[in-house]
Amino acid sequence: MPSLFDSLGPAFRAPDVSAALESLAAESEVERGAVFTRPEVAAAILDLCGYTADRALHRLRLLEPSFGGGDFLLPAVARLLQSWRREGGTPVSALADLREAVRAVELHRESVDAVRARLLALLCDAGIARLDAEALCAAWLVCDDFLLTSLAGEFEVVVGNPPYVRQERIPAPLLAEYRQRYRTLFDRADLYVPFYERALDLLAPGGRLGFICANRWVKNRYGGPLRAKISGGFALLHYIDMENVDAFHTEVIAYPAITVIQRPRTAKMRAAPTRVATVEALQQHGLARVAQSLLVEEVASGVDEVDLALGGEAPWLLDDVPRLRLLRRLESQFPALEDAGCKVGIGVATGCDRVFIDDLDALPVEPERKLPLAMARDLVDGRIDWRGKGVLNPFEADGTLADLERYPRFAAYLYKHYEAVAGRHVAARSGEGWYRTIDRIYPELVQQPKLLVPDIKGEAVFVLDEGHYYPHHNLYFITSREWDLRALRCVMRSSLSVMIVATYCTRMAGGFLRFQAQYLRRLRLPQWKQVPEDLRVRLQAAADEANTGALDAPVFELFGLSADEGRLVRRIAEEAQVTGRAKRKAAA
Repeated sequence: MPSLFDSLGPAFRAPDVSAALESLAAESEVERGAVFTRPEVAAAILDLCGYTADRALHRLRLLEPSFGGGDFLLPAVARLLQSWRREGGTPVSALADLREAVRAVELHRESVDAVRARLLALLCDAGIARLDAEALCAAWLVCDDFLLTSLAGEFEVVVGNPPYVRQERIPAPLLAEYRQRYRTLFDRADLYVPFYERALDLLAPGGRLGFICANRWVKNRYGGPLRAKISGGFALLHYIDMENVDAFHTEVIAYPAITVIQRPRTAKMRAAPTRVATVEALQQHGLARVAQSLLVEEVASGVDEVDLALGGEAPWLLDDVPRLRLLRRLESQFPALEDAGCKVGIGVATGCDRVFIDDLDALPVEPERKLPLAMARDLVDGRIDWRGKGVLNPFEADGTLADLERYPRFAAYLYKHYEAVAGRHVAARSGEGWYRTIDRIYPELVQQPKLLVPDIKGEAVFVLDEGHYYPHHNLYFITSREWDLRALRCVMRSSLSVMIVATYCTRMAGGFLRFQAQYLRRLRLPQWKQVPEDLRVRLQAAADEANTGALDAPVFELFGLSADEGRLVRRIAEEAQVTGRAKRKAAA
């Protein structure tokens, strides 16, 4: 929550925070990564938020938290003036009627100056006296940081395109200030996330927020606190995935979406279902028509209405409603992977691979102090083609660190590289344990059968290690004392598992999937004891299949998928995998 100092003005900010803001305010468009919204997108969001000229807009308050080039502000003011004139507004009453109607915030000084000039011209063209127009500009435009500035009162409409800024680009003192104020600035959250939080806090009862920004927060880990906030006190009314639509004047890497969120006045408003525009409707009819179809009373063609039962930090699956319904059925019928007797883990991070990792035979330490290491590059064509690497193991089986006096060769090697090993962050925190790896090593894992899973991959790669290697940090692993690992490998490689991972994971550049533990744990699996014997045999036999159909057949039977559901799963999985997309491109 804002502190007392907000109401006292920027003069009371810490000097290092003020200096950081001054630096950002002077950046060029290229430096600050400015992204400008197309007019049709701004128009659609204004429509979805009910900011239309047929209403008495001068009786509402509109907020634009990062107005940039005025892409939302200027068309909003044009609608405001049209409505005001229709309601009997005259140039004489303009200042009194309109002073509180708009607040627009922007940190970048050049943008503020440029938009002020355009806004002044717009007001004067409407017949408003220049002095009154200048006074309105002064009242409406705030040159400051939206996340820190003081804004009085509530707003019925909040619209905009919040900034796409990664934490790495935010000066440390400013980032620390943000973290103190905003609970949603969690993990690796981009700056647009606390923009949501502050804007929602400023909404009046019944008010609507309409943003276009990256869609990652609706599913990934860092969006959890924001989803929890919305679930706890707001209603997600509309969602339009804009991933394949030109939403901005320049090409951006982010995957954008339009979200419209309301602060409900009543419990009925709170329970309203979410309307999701289908990708097909957007591609066929365009954004303007789709926006109007979301607003009609009856559910229109090209619109899905979904009761998301939003709760807590759970991901929202809004980009494919048929997929959502299938996933909800699977999640209600089958336990999660780890509840079905499996365990997901990650390999060892050392903090200094050049010292801890080398050819196994070349590591000049006692045999007890090194282990054969499997790395992502060792996984080739569904098998392990081990390249002979090993990793130092500073841990005993009970989790204690090895006594260096008992292992003179190990000690000599570590002291030879003392500067590099002791200079790691984990070493500074560990005192006498300066030679530990970041992750504890469990030597018994070497002999334990497991599935090895590379983190970033264009397709599902699950390789069976019968019990020979310790995984590196670039590999996840799955063990099970209940499931047969060959049968499990068949399930993990199937289109169904790919679909689930693709639904929940954050894509990397090039569309590569992330097979991280948090996504693997979302996979569903029946209890092994409930799998019929004949189906067990078929799953085991299909584990090495290259043919997708042969691989999927026993898995789809295991989960009771209908023919239509099977086709849906295969389509989604093929589209999600880089190899699948490459095959389709080659065929075309």
